[in-house]
Amino acid sequence: MLNAVVIILMISGFLLFFATTVGLLRFPDFYTRVHAAGKGDTLSTALLLAGLIIYYLQDFSGEALLTAVKLSLIVFFVFLASPTATHAIIDAGYEAKVPYWTKRKPSGEAEPYDGAERRREDRQI
Repeated sequence: MLNAVVIILMISGFLLFFATTVGLLRFPDFYTRVHAAGKGDTLSTALLLAGLIIYYLQDFSGEALLTAVKLSLIVFFVFLASPTATHAIIDAGYEAKVPYWTKRKPSGEAEPYDGAERRREDRQI
């Protein structure tokens, strides 16, 4: 029974890593790509490590418990560090005025970039 749980957690983690990779390759701008990387990386790492923790705890011993505690601490630090780093990277991109993605008009007419104006409006809120 526990092997099935481990397999489900590991497969879910790998699928989320795959989705993260697809997001990095397919999303249109810096902000959405970093968002995909931050979310997918954190959750997939937690799922993979949870699968490993359960796998190690199947044969309960002091060594397995110590390994599980270490893996739990890694999950804790990833949950703290990854969203914080993602926020810092996005904030640095925002301060460096990395342009937003805007939807193109269907008629093919180019619309002037309004990223600077949108930033000013964002700051006033």
